[in-house]
Parts: sequence; C-alpha cells; structure tokens
Amino acid sequence: MHNRVNDMTDDQIASHPQLAAAQAHSRYVQRLFLCKPTLAQATADQIDHVFTREQMQAQLQSQPYHSDEELSLQLRLLRQAVMARLIAREINGLSDLTEAMHTISDLAEVAIETALAWVSQADERFGQPIGEETGTVQQLIVVGMGKLGGRELNVSSDIDLIFIYPEDGETNGRRKISNHEYFVNIGKRLIRLIGDTDANGFVFRVDMRLRPFGDSGPLVSSFAALENYLLTQGREWERYAWIKGRALTGDEPSVKGLMDLITPFVYRKYLDYGAYHSMRELHSQIRREVERKDRLENIKLGPGGIREIEFIGQVFQLIRGGRNKTLRTRATQEILALLADQGNLPATTVAELQAAYIFLRDVEHRIMYLDDAQTQMLPSTAEDQQRLARSMGFADWPEFKAALEAHRQIVSSHFEAVFLQPDQNTLEGNEQEVQIDTFSEGNTPYYQQLGYQNPADIERRLLAMQDSGKYRQMPDRCRRRLDAILPNLIATAAQFDKPDATLTRLLDLLDAISRRESYLALLAEHPQTLKRLASLYSASPWVSEYLTRHPILLDELLDIRLLHQEPEWEKLGRLLRAEIAELADDVEARMDCLRHFQHTQIFRLVSQDLAGLLPLEKLSDHLSDLADLILNVALEQAWKDLPNKHRDQPLFAIIGYGKLGGKELGFASDLDIVYLYNDADANAADIYARLAKRIVNWLTSTTSAGQLYDIDLRLRPNGSSGLLVSTIEAFEQYQQQSAWVWEHQAITRARFCAGDAQVGASFETIRHHILCQQRNIPDLQAEVLNMRNKMLETHPALPSDVKHLRGGIVDIEFIVQFLILAHAAQIPALTANSGNIALLDTAAQHNLIDRQAAEHARTAYRELRRLQHRHRLTGKELNIDMIAPLEPQLTAVHSLWQQLFPE
Repeated sequence: MHNRVNDMTDDQIASHPQLAAAQAHSRYVQRLFLCKPTLAQATADQIDHVFTREQMQAQLQSQPYHSDEELSLQLRLLRQAVMARLIAREINGLSDLTEAMHTISDLAEVAIETALAWVSQADERFGQPIGEETGTVQQLIVVGMGKLGGRELNVSSDIDLIFIYPEDGETNGRRKISNHEYFVNIGKRLIRLIGDTDANGFVFRVDMRLRPFGDSGPLVSSFAALENYLLTQGREWERYAWIKGRALTGDEPSVKGLMDLITPFVYRKYLDYGAYHSMRELHSQIRREVERKDRLENIKLGPGGIREIEFIGQVFQLIRGGRNKTLRTRATQEILALLADQGNLPATTVAELQAAYIFLRDVEHRIMYLDDAQTQMLPSTAEDQQRLARSMGFADWPEFKAALEAHRQIVSSHFEAVFLQPDQNTLEGNEQEVQIDTFSEGNTPYYQQLGYQNPADIERRLLAMQDSGKYRQMPDRCRRRLDAILPNLIATAAQFDKPDATLTRLLDLLDAISRRESYLALLAEHPQTLKRLASLYSASPWVSEYLTRHPILLDELLDIRLLHQEPEWEKLGRLLRAEIAELADDVEARMDCLRHFQHTQIFRLVSQDLAGLLPLEKLSDHLSDLADLILNVALEQAWKDLPNKHRDQPLFAIIGYGKLGGKELGFASDLDIVYLYNDADANAADIYARLAKRIVNWLTSTTSAGQLYDIDLRLRPNGSSGLLVSTIEAFEQYQQQSAWVWEHQAITRARFCAGDAQVGASFETIRHHILCQQRNIPDLQAEVLNMRNKMLETHPALPSDVKHLRGGIVDIEFIVQFLILAHAAQIPALTANSGNIALLDTAAQHNLIDRQAAEHARTAYRELRRLQHRHRLTGKELNIDMIAPLEPQLTAVHSLWQQLFPE
C-alpha cells in the first residue's frame, strides 16, 4: 500500500463519524489508525464497500515480493486493511454476520493460496515431488477444518489446517528427497508466512492439532497414511471434526480422492444413532474444561453457547448424512435451514437457533474487535461492558445481558431436548427405570402383575430369545443395548390393549434389528420412543409388520410434532428430487431413496390416522397425492436413464384408474394405471414401450429398501393382450369403437396422474367426450346389472362383507357410474372426478335421485369405507353387529338400486 500525501490526522479521524465510532469501540483500530494514518484514509474512502476476494488479490499483486519476508509483510498489511474496514463497517451497521464470516474466510483462503503458490515454486536443488504410482507432480492439499472449512471464520480466529498429499515418492531435482520431507518443508514455510507474529502482527494463528495423531504426529500425511490412520486410529470426535473439512488447494482429481477417503469415515451408510453418545461425551468434556477454568461466561463453550448450536446441527449430520447427501454441508446456518426444510427439526426451533446463532456470533465478533484478541469471554470491566452493549444496540449492560441470557436459555433447552441423557427419559407411569433380569427364570409372577394374560408364555419367549443362536452371536455392544432396552419394553407394552400381542410384535421387531446397533442405539438413547412404538404396535398389526419390515422408520418416532405434521407435497417433492439428484448415476441408491421416502410418508400418515388426526377422505387424498408424486419421480428417473431417447422430456402420461383414479387409495392399495403418449417420432412406440417397462421396474422391484407399489396394467385397451402403451389417437379410437360398457364405467374414475400435462389434458378431453356420449338407458341398465351379477357370482353379498353386500360399497359405486354414463350428456358436472360422495350430491341437485336417498348413500359409503379401512389397519374382523347401525342406509341404497335397475 503506497503512501498518500493526504494521510488523515488524528483530528480528521475523530471528526469522521464512522471512523470515530470504530475507534470508540475498538482499541485495536485506534492503534492501527495511530500507526497508519494512510490506512485510516483508505478505510474512510472504501467504507461503503465490501472488501472482496478480488480486491484482496489485487492488493497483494500491486506490491511485488521476492522473499518470504516481503510476502510476509504484504500478507500482514492486507489483514490490517481488511480488519480495519470490516470493523468500521460492522460497528456502523453497514455489514452483517454473513459478510464478516465470508470476508475473513476469503482472507484466509487468499493468504493460504498465495503463500502456498510462493513456497511451492520449482526448486533447482530439490526439483518437484513426483508420485511413485502415477509419475506425476504432486501438490500439497491444504484442508481447512472447523470454521474455516465452513466459511464461517470469526474475526480473530485461528485457522485449523491439515496438510495432505496424494502419493509418496521423491523429488526429481539434483538432490532427491522424499515427498514427505519435501512437503514438511513446504508446510513449515507456509505456517511461518501466515502464523508468525512480528511488528505487524500475524495473518492467522495456525493450529495443526487436528492432524492424524495430533501434535505428536507428522506435519503432513499421504493419502495412504491418512487412510490407514482413519481405519485403525480414527476416533469419534474426529468424525465430528471432519464434517467441516474442506480442501482449500489441490487439483480436482486429488480433492476427489481425498473426499473419497474421508466420506465413509465421517458418514455411515445407515442412520447412526450412536453419534448421540459420542457427541454427548465430547460436549461433557468441553463443559468440564470450561467449568474447570471458570469460564461459564464463555459465549462459545459455556451453557447455551455457540458450540451447542453447532452440535445440534452436526449430530443430525452424523446420524443422517450417510443416507442423505444434502445434509453434508459445512456451514451451521445452512445445515439448520436444511433440518427445518426436511422436517428433522421444527421450523420454530430452527428459527430460534438461527436467531441465537446470529446474536452470539455478533457478540463474539464485537468482543474480539476490542483488542483483536482470540477470546469468547464476556468483558469484565464496566467500560468494555458498556462498549459491547452499545455496539449490539442496547442502552446498557443489564439490558444486553438479559437479551443474551434469553438466547442462551433457548439454546440450552433445545440442546437438552436433542441430547437428553437416556436415564432422564423416564416413561410415563414408571417412576423409575425398570430393573429386572429379563433372561432369568421365575419372572412369571412379575409379568402377571403387569397385566399379561399368558405370563408363562412371555417368559418362555424371552428365555428362547436368550438361547437363540442369533442372540449368542450378536456383537457385545448390540447385546448390551438389547439387554438394557428389554425391561422398559416389557413394562411399557403392558400398559396397552392386548399386551401379550403387543409385546410379541415388539420382540419380533427387536429380533429383526438385533444386529443393527444403530437401531438399538436409537431405542436406548430415546426410551420415550418405546411408548409411541408400543402404542402403534398395539393398535395395528399392519403397522407393526410395516415397521418391522422397514425399521429405518423408527427414526420417525423421535419427534411427535414432525410425525403428526400434515404433508406439503410440493415441498416434499422438491426435497425428494434434490436428494435423488445427489445420488447421480447410482440407480439402486436412487431407487432406495424413493422407497425410503414413500415408506416415511406412509408411516407418518398411518400414525396420524391412528391418532385420529385425519378424516378418511383426507387420508385417501394424501395417499393419492403421494402416489402421484412417486409416479412422477419414477417416470423422470426412468426417462433419465433411458438410452437412445430422442428428446429431453417425454410426451408421455400415466393415467390412474380405480382407487388411484378416484383418489380413494388405502395403505396397501395397488395402482391401476394406463400409459399414453402423443409423439409423432418414427421410433416413439418402441421408445415409450421401453420407458413403460422401466417405470414398472422402478415401481415394483424389491431392493434392499423394499418395494413401492404393486401395479395393475390390465385396464389398458384390449387388456392383457393389448400394447403396454397407447397413442392418444389409438386410445380414443378404442374408447369410441371397441370399449365395453364396463370400461366406460372404469373411466368414470380415471384421471391424469403423472407425466406430460398436454398428454394428460388430451386424455381428460377424451374422457369427457366418452362420458358425455348419448346412451340408450335400458341397454345401459342391462349392461351394468349384468356386470354386477357377474361380480356376485365370484364375490357373494355376505352380510359382513362391506364391499360386496347389497347396498354396500360396490353397489354405490355402480350407481354413481350408471348415473354418470346415463346423464353426463345433459349434466356435464357429473364428469368431474370429485369422488363418489360429491357425485351423489351432484346427482341429487339435478333431481336424478331423491335427495334423502343420496344422503343415505353418502353416509353408507363413507361409513363402510371407514369400517373397511379400520379392518385392514387393526386386523379386527368385521361382523354384522358393526354394520347393524347402518341398516337404514343400506336399505335405502338397495331401494335406490332397485329403482335404477328394475329386474
């Protein structure tokens, strides 16, 4: 920075309101401006502008350097310029936390890149380091850890670095040395350039203790040495540290190679609930250290401090990041936003944590601005307390302290909610944790006292579990987890209806997950989930079988607020597509991702259903919306992978029939679908046939994550003997000229579900025209009646069969279909795909049927579907007594049937 003639005097600085405000808060700025009036003028000139990365590079390039000493000076002068402007901008309210963090992070990255380029210049004596495997020149990869890795450095931060190089080998100069020795020398020079303190201060304090083996380890490591260390020595806290690890230098292949080593160490393939324990232990160590040094006023490490917010985000990353690549971000605020967006934390919780993070980081910066000291301790002198309070916008210290404590208490409460010790999670109804040896004989009286109907059977089941080969071959950690869970599980299951069946189902679950420590850790870490689990297993054998088949869904039990949150399908679709996009070309991983998503949404909906939060019609709407989303994504993915396709987007649509078409899906419904396309390309038929087969594969294949749906394609033109896909023209021609009446009945409950909207609109137009055809009423009556009689031959009208009994579900559906086909030509409103209940009302409004008869049919349809749904979910057999209250409605429906179809 060259001298200016008009350097600012002390009086000029004092009369400049923005510089004066900066000096009033920061003694560091006072000293800078006193020694460097040129810097004061430059700061005044540029105070309205962010100090960009490009400006930093330009300043370094403006002054040539020919030695380590000259570069060292330029780097320190750059830091002074950046700090002066940043402090002045922030104290005057011209910047925010994001600018401060990114500006300092840019400074660190520019300094490291510049210093590394300087010290890595080819040396005549040693030459360049050459890899022994590839024979190529090796480069030092400088990894930024901690806040530098997350681009969220604080203003007086040290920087945590790790030095890595890809391959061992030796240099190619006159004097050959090993690559390791070469990079050690490079690393030492780099540290001196940035970290040494002289008359102009330092650029950044450099901390190398996060490298393998810490202070006692070598300064640099090869890929091979790093991989060996992580496999044999890597500890849990290092997984946490490497979450933020980011390569600041190195070519793309080398950086990718490094991340390929690190990623499986940090992120486990499955949900990793053991992370709770290790993170809790790490936090306890930090807290003990803070208390030992009497630093409870430390806003970073003290209660409710910055570290607790970081831990909340990072424990979710460790648990879920193996499956969900979108969570592998490094910045705290970004990960918190993602956790809210993906429903892992309530939005209100994240909003409070975000507000606290910004407040605490702003306080941290203003403390550091006082003397450019690396401290997070609140000031102890009244003068500095007042400076800090004013800089944060408060009138005095007590007012500031009250706001600070409010934020810290909120953070502490959220931290404790996430990291609550298992022994603090007492179960309702249990004053203390149950203490019993579940694998000893003689517990029958205890089980009887709890309320089990067959306590001896319970004891035999538990003893058989202990004697099983599976139990004996379990890893010790899994066995200890299982032994710890069982007593509370037994006590909890006894609190619900059918305790014997409930416990038996729960033991089946434990048997299924017995070798998966992560799931056992979830139940051990969150024993409060046992009550939710037992409630579901007691209420529904279908749910218990579903959850036992997909134990990954146990995670959903952790937060009842999220479990019972009504789905927002547009938002969920965006998240699903983003997660799948992260999986690139791994088809099986993408298929698994789609299955995990569908299973999660079904489990959430069934939990809401059992809790009485969703009317049946709303539940069916959600299940249908879910199916539509799955069909759309499956179509998109199948098209993405299809070879030899001729366009970016297919002119192809999926039409839903039956329960999918009528938006009346249940939890175990299959999907009746038809494929249509409208594409003049000569190869379109072959291309879309291949696409259709791939979609079937996406939907029906059983992967490690299970299956999506059973699908039925027999409603396509000409049924099973017809083409898998049809053009719009062929479909219309078939419907006009060849379709049976029952196929027109089917199309009353058909709708566009997925794919190209224009093809979907063409289908809806055809559907409308078909339904609005003029028909001979007596002939139509005879055809519908004949079809119903054929169904009765294979499905007799048993009085307990809600679907086929006279006046039941099928009769009502046939009535509605007949009314549509008979009268839509005069009453187009009947073609609306609004469901049978709404269409009965439409028919009554147009005097096609008696209003009271319509209301009886509506009530019967709604209640019979509810009974059918409950039967499938709870396993309770339907009987005449359950249906008896509907006898008046069933009689009215049967009378209506006889009016419409006189035999």
